[in-house]
Amino acid sequence: MQTIETVADLKKIRDNMGAKTVGFVPTMGALHRGHIQLVKRALLENDIVICSVFVNPTQFNNPEDLKKYPRTLEADQAMLAEAGCHVLYAPTVEQMYPSMPALRFDFGNLEHIMEGKFRPGHFNGVGIVVAKLFNMVQADRAYFGQKDIQQVAVVNRLMNDLSFPVKLVVCDTIREEDGLAMSSRNRRLSEAARKEANQIYASLQMGKKLLLEGKSSETVKNGILDFYQKRPNFTLEYYEITDFATLEAIPAIQNGKATAIIIAAFLDGVRLIDNIVF
Repeated sequence: MQTIETVADLKKIRDNMGAKTVGFVPTMGALHRGHIQLVKRALLENDIVICSVFVNPTQFNNPEDLKKYPRTLEADQAMLAEAGCHVLYAPTVEQMYPSMPALRFDFGNLEHIMEGKFRPGHFNGVGIVVAKLFNMVQADRAYFGQKDIQQVAVVNRLMNDLSFPVKLVVCDTIREEDGLAMSSRNRRLSEAARKEANQIYASLQMGKKLLLEGKSSETVKNGILDFYQKRPNFTLEYYEITDFATLEAIPAIQNGKATAIIIAAFLDGVRLIDNIVF
């Protein structure tokens, strides 16, 4: 596996690939099995796989969160090499942002719900870095995990509106044995908090069960509020029941349409997100 840091080196590699198909897995590092599943899927569907590791400062609205985000490049390199990744692109901030961008994206309704509501400016940063990476890598397919469901919707809108010639491939969330969605942030949890963290997935499953029994979204959300009030170590930020296609809130399950339940909560000072689609 080659590890490169500059756009010039990336361009050389791309120029030498000829007609080979390229799969791209963008990450912020601190890799886990969920990321590696994306790489393995990309290896099945492409001749060459490029993975990026870049902790993007423009998508953090909380400077402390950016400071605490885990950076484990050597371990990431080892995991990617073992998985069979061909190229790791690990640029510096200066390489990605010779000057800070003045451009601003507006993703419509996605800016005002859930992640957009609680993390102002976050999706502008996501849009800028993804657009830059797509232009640099020139991939045929890009691989994202469903855990970041609203980010996937933002990337999809970015690709459609700007006509990026890349196919978006969304892969299932990979979970720990107790149901906790794999995340780079999980390693920041204390041992005691980690034992409680599976309650996030339990609350999603609880909501699904109640909705399938015919309960309204309002009734389900009230039940979930009670669920977390009995678990004071959690601070629930949002729990939304939405149409999967639009991510807009719905009053109840809609016949013939997929439903997404999406959550963000703090535990042990760590912000965790998850979702299920059914």
